[in-house]
Amino acid sequence: MTSRDDVLAAAQRHLLLHPTAPMAELAEAAGISRATIHRHFASREALTLEIGERAADRWEDSQQESGMAQAAASGDAEQLRACLERMLQRFVADNEDFGFALTDAASLNQPSLRERNLALFDREVAFYAAAQEAGVLRRDVPAAWLCHAVYGLLVGARDALEMGNVPSRDLDRLVLSLFLHGAQTPGAQAP
Repeated sequence: MTSRDDVLAAAQRHLLLHPTAPMAELAEAAGISRATIHRHFASREALTLEIGERAADRWEDSQQESGMAQAAASGDAEQLRACLERMLQRFVADNEDFGFALTDAASLNQPSLRERNLALFDREVAFYAAAQEAGVLRRDVPAAWLCHAVYGLLVGARDALEMGNVPSRDLDRLVLSLFLHGAQTPGAQAP
């Protein structure tokens, strides 16, 4: 028997590739009938909202388990850098969740989920600001821009995996390296 979690996972994977897929198609992707998916979820909106809530849960867990708040409060450059590495590794591991949470218009427009995501975003901006203050991250860009840059990298990471352009074992290193050092050749002068 297919569990609710199995249905959510299959629907999320399918929606990442086919964002406008109807419930019948999502049921097929989960290997269940349309009637069965409707027993789990009253509507497509209910399904996407639950996927969005689960993605927000993962985001919040990643922030907490990486020690983001403690590292930001410490102001210690080494602690902030280590936290940044742990957090980005967790984000990369959860890139399907982030990809959905950052690109699904239906879940982004749910007021309760939008409010929660903005609160999580603001916590992360405060962390990046602390890392900037400690000299871990560059100070010449707004901390909010760093947040957006990370999410752009996560969506790009998800797409690169889907297309087979990078192996999953290298992904966290690639994201961290590009985020911290950019795409510039090491030792090259900035324009």
